Amino acid sequence: MTRAPVLAIDIGGTKLAAAVVEPDGRIAAYDRIATPARPGQDAEDLWRALESLLDRVTEQGRVTAQGGVTEQGRVTEQGSEIAGVGVGCGGPMTWPAAEVSPLNIPAWRGFPLRDRLRERYPGLPVRVHNDAVCVAIGEHWQGAGQGRDNVLGMVVSTGVGGGLVLGGRLVDGASGNAGHIGHVIVEPQGPPCECGGRGCLEAIARGPGLAAWARAQGWRQDQGGDATGADLAEDARQGHPVATAAMRRAGRALGIAIASATHLCDLEIVAIGGGVSQAGALLFDPLEEALRAHARMEFARRVQVVPATLGQTSGLIGAAALLHEGNRYWNP
Repeated sequence: MTRAPVLAIDIGGTKLAAAVVEPDGRIAAYDRIATPARPGQDAEDLWRALESLLDRVTEQGRVTAQGGVTEQGRVTEQGSEIAGVGVGCGGPMTWPAAEVSPLNIPAWRGFPLRDRLRERYPGLPVRVHNDAVCVAIGEHWQGAGQGRDNVLGMVVSTGVGGGLVLGGRLVDGASGNAGHIGHVIVEPQGPPCECGGRGCLEAIARGPGLAAWARAQGWRQDQGGDATGADLAEDARQGHPVATAAMRRAGRALGIAIASATHLCDLEIVAIGGGVSQAGALLFDPLEEALRAHARMEFARRVQVVPATLGQTSGLIGAAALLHEGNRYWNP
């Protein structure tokens, strides 16, 4: 376990976030920006936006990153030196080398994220994992999964992903992608997915997919692509029939996928974070209905599905745990 703070980064299709995270999981400094998505944007545009964010957060947290810091940390006139950099990033990626090609960030294809961060912070350990895996880690370490050994953490947002903690330790799989529940098939004849498959959970439950399905059914067609998953959830709260049907469709798909994962992995708890999960009962009620209809084995009926208690900081806290609790969560 480190004794100095860690610089944590969360890179997704909707936002870039960064924080200084103390060894006990407390966030000492935090900032975020919308993920830049300008027409013609290249990889370096996005990298510069991330660098600017990191500069603000380290200044706010009064930390330095001189490199070569021991895990015990040192105190300088400027503040504490960080013990390393932990990152959660959308996939796919090579792991642990972290050449990243996030489906929802077209500007980065084979982008050498870990190498670039090592150049920026020479001498410091840099550990990168899938952003949904970091949510799972965060919830197991400091959130809804504390005290449980068998946890699935999920993100339902611009994409749908997940990570697995079994027997109290992160399970990486052959390529670091274990727990990627977003590409479990829940509707074999369902809509095409950006991965090239059809009927994946992500194709049905991710925010942009939800909004597109609802527009095809007549919801807010006058707004074209400007209406979002958040708009959809708000309209569902107001009783709009198409918006309500879209949320039920997503909840049902999630419940089916979780039932399958529970039968496979004998889960105790599933913690769901991400923007779409903020819809609350609109999503969780149909999810529970489908889960209980499909999780029929006695051991599977014990699983609990709950919102991620760390909210939008789950991924950052999980990224920090790649260093703070590396013995449990970092096994390249």
